[in-house]
Amino acid sequence: MQEERLKILFDYLEEEPNDPFNIYAIAMEYLNKDIVRAKFYLEKLLVEHPDYIPTYYHAAALYFENGEFEKAENTFKAGIEKAHQKKSMKAFDELKRAYRMFLDEME
Repeated sequence: MQEERLKILFDYLEEEPNDPFNIYAIAMEYLNKDIVRAKFYLEKLLVEHPDYIPTYYHAAALYFENGEFEKAENTFKAGIEKAHQKKSMKAFDELKRAYRMFLDEME
C-alpha cells in the first residue's frame, strides 16, 4: 500500500515538479520508513522552496533525532523567522513551542 502511495506521489511530482506539496508528501511518506530519503526530500524543500513553512518542523525534528543538534536548532530558528515573515501565526506558535522543547532537551 505504501509503495502504491509513493508511486502516485512521484507521478504527481512529475506532473507538477514545482509544487512543494508534492515533495513534502513524498518526504512524509518516507519519514517512518527511510530516513535518508526523507532527509533528502526535506532538504530539497529547504533549498528549493524555503517559503514552504511545514518543512521546518519536520526537518528540525529529523535533525534532532539524528543527533544533528546544530542543524536542528538552525532549522527551528529559520522556520520561526520564515513563519513570522509570512504571518503564519499557527506555524509560528507551533515552531516556537517545538523549539522550546528542543532547548529543554538540550539542557
